[in-house]
Amino acid sequence: MNDRTEVVPPTAFTPNGRHRHRKPKQLGTGARRALVLAMAVPVASAALAGPSAFAANGNTTATTPDTAPDANEGLDPTDQAIAANLDIRVNDERLGSNVSGVVLDAESDGTVWDHNADTALMPASNTKLATATAALTVLGPNHQFKTKVVYGDGTLTLVGGGDRTLTSADLGEMAKDAVAGLKAAGLTSVKVAVDDSLFPEPTLARGWNDGYYPDSVAPVRALVVDGHAVSDTSIDAGQVFAKQLAADGITVDGEVTRRTAAITDVPVACHKSAKLSDIVRHLIKVSDNNIAETLLRMTALRAGQPATFEGGTAVVRDVLSQRYGVSLENFEMYDGSGLSRDTRISARTLAEILDLLTEKRYEHLLGSIREGLPVAGVAGGTLGPEWGRFDDENSKCAVGKVYGKTGTLTGAIALSGLTQGKDGQWKVFSFVENGSTAKNSAIRDAMDGLAATVNGCWA
Repeated sequence: MNDRTEVVPPTAFTPNGRHRHRKPKQLGTGARRALVLAMAVPVASAALAGPSAFAANGNTTATTPDTAPDANEGLDPTDQAIAANLDIRVNDERLGSNVSGVVLDAESDGTVWDHNADTALMPASNTKLATATAALTVLGPNHQFKTKVVYGDGTLTLVGGGDRTLTSADLGEMAKDAVAGLKAAGLTSVKVAVDDSLFPEPTLARGWNDGYYPDSVAPVRALVVDGHAVSDTSIDAGQVFAKQLAADGITVDGEVTRRTAAITDVPVACHKSAKLSDIVRHLIKVSDNNIAETLLRMTALRAGQPATFEGGTAVVRDVLSQRYGVSLENFEMYDGSGLSRDTRISARTLAEILDLLTEKRYEHLLGSIREGLPVAGVAGGTLGPEWGRFDDENSKCAVGKVYGKTGTLTGAIALSGLTQGKDGQWKVFSFVENGSTAKNSAIRDAMDGLAATVNGCWA
C-alpha cells in the first residue's frame, strides 16, 4: 500500500443505541460545511449503465434487529423530527419488510436514526463505494494506467495495462507512432498480437452467472477499447489496432493472436489514461460495472495480491478496516461492482465509508468519490430525471440537495449518500432493501422519500 496506515480506535456504542464513531473529528462546523457545500457539478460522461435484472435468490445475512427504546433521547429538535418521520416512513409497504437504514450526523458522528443498521443485505452497486475507496487509497488519485506497444520477432504487441477507458482514438495515436517506427526501419508488414497477461484468465465471481456476460459486465481482461461489450475484449482491441495500422499503409500478416511480450521487445508507443480521480468520478456517477471490476484487480496488484476477485476484495477489507476503521460486521464482498448476489454489506458500513468523504484529511485522497456522487434530479447521473428519480410529490423538494450512490438488482435496491439537513448540518445516510415485491420505480420513489426526509424538506 502506498499510503501509511493510521492507527484508528475501534467503534464504540453507547447504551442508548447511538454510537461514537471510529475516529475523532478534526474540523469545526464552519470548515466542515465549507468542505461539502461545493458538492460536485455533474461531469459529462458516457451513457448511463442501466439497472441489472436478474433472478432474486432472497437470501440475506441477518443480525438481531437493533433495539434502542430511547434512541431519540439527546437529539436536537431537527434530528428528532428526522428520526420520528423515518420511523414511520421506513414501514412504507413499497419497501417491503427487509430494510436496513441509518443516518449519521457528519459533524458529531452521532447516530441520528437507525433501523436494523447492522443487518447486512445485498447492496447492489453501493459496493462500488468500497471498491473506489480502496482503489484511491492504494493506487493514489493521480495514478494513470499505461497501455504499451512493443516490437519483437516481427510482431507488434499491444500490452494491456488495466485501462478500462482506452479508446480507439488512443489506439490510433499509438498506431501512428508504431507506423513511423516501422517505416523508419524499412518495414512495411508486421504481425499483431495482444498481451493481456497482467490479469489471469477471466472467471465468474461468486454470485455471478454467465448470463451477466457481456452486457452487464464483460469478462475482466487487462485490455479493452471503447468499452466494447464482447467476450474477448483483448483480441477485439488488437483487431482495432491492426485496422489502424493497415489504414496507415502497413500490411498486417495473419490474424491477431495472443503473445506475452518478451523483455527484449523494443518499446514503440505508450498511452497513459486520465488520472484515477477522473476515472472514479465517472465510475460513481454512471455506476460502471466494468471499470469497477478492473479497478479491483489493479488495486490488488498494487497491494501485492493476485489480480482476482479474491485478491481484490481482501485488499478492500484491509483498507476499510485497517486504514479507516470502518466497521465490517457481517461484511461479505465477492466482486468490485456489486453484481454479486452473495455480497452482503450493512447500511452502517456504507454510511461509514461515505462519512470519510466529509473529513478534510481525506479530501485529496477520496474527494473524487464525493464529486462523482449523482445529484438528485440532475441529468447525467443515476439520480437524474431520466431514471425517474426525485420526481414525486414527496421527494421533488430534494432536487439538487441530495448526493447519493444508487444500487439496483432484482430483489435489491439501495441509496446511500449525503445531504444537508434543515439545521445546516450534513447528514450521511444509507438505505438498503431486499426482497420487496413492488415495482423498482415504486421502491425508488420510496427511497427518494427517505432521503428527502433526511434533508428535512419533506417534513
